[in-house]
Amino acid sequence: MRDYETMYILRPDLEEEAVEAAITRFQELIAEEGGTVTNVNKWGRRRLAYEIEGYGEGVYVIMEFSAEARVARELERVFRITDEVIRYLMIKKD
Repeated sequence: MRDYETMYILRPDLEEEAVEAAITRFQELIAEEGGTVTNVNKWGRRRLAYEIEGYGEGVYVIMEFSAEARVARELERVFRITDEVIRYLMIKKD
């Protein structure tokens, strides 16, 4: 298993329940595939450096997890097709 860190930005017009549901969905995806989430840090609403998809703000979430490479690829695929996510970045930690 490898250690990963991902930062994703959710749309700012989401209700708090929708934000929590999205965070939980991503954590469950990792757990179902055999990975473990070690830390979730919700930064909350922040101003973006530039507009993304017409949004000037976003809800930032940083998540650290351990999983196989296939799980990280699946999580990236889900980020791409999820309407709530406007931007994401995933890195493999040393």
